[in-house]
Amino acid sequence: MSAQSPDNPPNRHPSQQLLFESGSPGRTAFSWPEKTPAAERPIPEAFLREDVPGFPEMGELEVLRHFTRLSQRNFAIESQFYPLGSCTMKYNPKVNEVVARDPGFSLVHPLAPVARIQGALELLYNLEKMLTEIGGMDHVSLQPAAGAQGELTGLMLIRAYLSARGNPRKKIIVPDTAHGTNPASSTLCGYDVIQVSSNDQGVIAPAAVAKLMDEDVAALMVTNPNTLGIFEANIEAIAETVHGKGGLVYLDGANLNALMGIAKPGHMGVDVLHMNLHKTFSTPHGGGGPGAGPVAVRTSLGDFLPTPRIGKTGAGFELVEDIPTSIGRVRSFFGNFGVLVRAYTYIVSLGANGLEEASRMALLNANYIKSKLERHYHLAYNEPCMHECIFTDRIQHKYGVTTLDVAKRLLDYGFHPPTIYFPLVVSGALMIEPTETETPETLDQFIEAMISISREAKESPELVKNAPYSTPVRRLDEARAARKPVLRWEPSSNSKD
Repeated sequence: MSAQSPDNPPNRHPSQQLLFESGSPGRTAFSWPEKTPAAERPIPEAFLREDVPGFPEMGELEVLRHFTRLSQRNFAIESQFYPLGSCTMKYNPKVNEVVARDPGFSLVHPLAPVARIQGALELLYNLEKMLTEIGGMDHVSLQPAAGAQGELTGLMLIRAYLSARGNPRKKIIVPDTAHGTNPASSTLCGYDVIQVSSNDQGVIAPAAVAKLMDEDVAALMVTNPNTLGIFEANIEAIAETVHGKGGLVYLDGANLNALMGIAKPGHMGVDVLHMNLHKTFSTPHGGGGPGAGPVAVRTSLGDFLPTPRIGKTGAGFELVEDIPTSIGRVRSFFGNFGVLVRAYTYIVSLGANGLEEASRMALLNANYIKSKLERHYHLAYNEPCMHECIFTDRIQHKYGVTTLDVAKRLLDYGFHPPTIYFPLVVSGALMIEPTETETPETLDQFIEAMISISREAKESPELVKNAPYSTPVRRLDEARAARKPVLRWEPSSNSKD
C-alpha cells in the first residue's frame, strides 16, 4: 500500500478550488422571464437582496459540480473502513432503512388516536420485550432519545425508588473508565460524584468499591465493557458489595455490542441498564444523531418508569397513563420512533443467533487487530480486549511522532483515523473499534497501513509529522479552529485567509 508524501504531492486541479475562486461576474444559474410580474415570482420581493458583495457568481452546472464534489468528500461507511466503530458510524443493513421509511411508519401522526396506531404500538410493545430479553431485565421504557438522556432517566428512576424507601441518598460512584457523560448525568440528577480508579488490569476491584460504599451512596454507575475495551470481570462481586449497603448498580450499556447474545447484564446483578440503539441496534449515528437510549430495570423499579406505558389487552394495545409512582414523561410522544423501527427490524432480521454472531465477530475483529499491531504499537493494557483495542504512541514518541501524527498520516493511506486521546486515563490513546461487519481483507489493509506508519515514524519521522499530503486541505490549526471557529462566510475572510 502506498500513500502520498512530500516527494509525491497531488496535483492541484480546478475541482479543488474554493467556491470563491470559481465563477465569473454576471454569471447566474437562473433567469426570470422578462415580463413575469413580481407578484407571480416564487420568492416575495421583501426577501430578495440586490447583491451580496464578493459572493461567487456561477452557472447551474458549476453549482451542481461544486456541491457534488463536497458530498463526495464526506466520509461514508459505504466507501471506506471506519475504525471508530459503533460509537459513531458502523454499517447498518439497508433493509432497516427501507422498513423505517415505509409510509405505515414514517407517516404516522404523533397525535393520531390509539385505535389508528395499533401497528406502531405493537411494534413498540414487541421491541420492549426483545430488549428485556437481551438485557436480562424485567421492564423497558423506550422513551429516552439518546444514551445521555437514558442515563439521566435511569438515575431519576434510582432517585425515585430510593426516595420511596425514605432516602434518595447523596452520592454516585463512577469509575475512571466510565463514559464521560456518566458524571455529568449524575450531577444533573443532584448527586455528588465519587470516582473509583481502575487497577493495573484496567478494571475496578471489589475492594476499591467496598472502601467507598456506604449508606450515602445511591448507585455505582459502571460501563461494561469499559472504555478501555476490557470486561469488568468482577462485576458480580461488586454488585453484591453495592447491594449489601442498599445501593443499586447502573450499567451504561453503550458497549452492549460486545455482549448481546453472549451475556446479560441482568444476570450480573445490574438493576438499571440503558441501551444505545443507535450504536448497537442500527441507526446511522455519524454527525451526532438521531439516537435512542431505552432504559431497562428490574421489577422493583418498574412502577417508576416513564409514562405512558404500552399495555396489551384482549382488544389490542393501549397507552397507560395512570401510574402514580411514575417519574412522568422524559420525551414527547413515543421517543425517536424511526430509530426504534430500525432496531426492531435489525433484531428480527438477525434473530438470537445472529445477534450473538455479530457480537462474536466484533470481538474477533478487535482481537485480530490487537494481535497484529501489538509488536508495532504499545498496548495500553495487555489483556484480552472486547470490541475495541487501545494502543498508545509510546513507541513512536521516541522519534517525536504523536498519536495525532499517526491519525493524520492514516488519511494519506485512505483510512479515516480511529478515536484518539480517549479514554482520558490512557496517555496518547489510539482506540480502534472495527465492528462486526468488516472482512479480514479490509482489516489486513488497515493493519498494513498502520505498520507502514510505524516504520515511517522510525525511519522518516518528519514525513509523518507533516501529514496529511493527499487531502483537499493540509493540517489545520485545531486550537484556533476550536477557540475561534468561522461558522459563516464573511467578505473579509476571502482576502485574509
